[in-house]
Amino acid sequence: MIQGNFGSSGQPFFEIDLITSDELNLTIDSMLDTGFTGFLAINQQDLYSLGWQFIREQQLQTAQGESLFDIYVGKILLNGQEYEIPVCAGDEIIEILLGSEWLKILPLVVNYQAGVLTLG
Repeated sequence: MIQGNFGSSGQPFFEIDLITSDELNLTIDSMLDTGFTGFLAINQQDLYSLGWQFIREQQLQTAQGESLFDIYVGKILLNGQEYEIPVCAGDEIIEILLGSEWLKILPLVVNYQAGVLTLG
């Protein structure tokens, strides 16, 4: 189970490790966005330093309409376990996002009033 924290506007953040193609772990804060239905979304520029493999382009529905994203295969360390997942990359992504796909395999506990935020 990993502990999260709440941002200044109440956004849920979790610390995860992105694993580069050279097997280096980069610890980052990622925001949980339940409106994003994938596993992970990242800005295209941030992705280049990871060395992840490009798979395909894909049209995806966003809050602003349909957009074209590049899909990569990436590795992350979450809750002490390594996952190899599809990663959506785009130029308009501001925060590194964890999507709602995680909620199908890891339980989320949120109690904003008590300051409790856990995933896993």
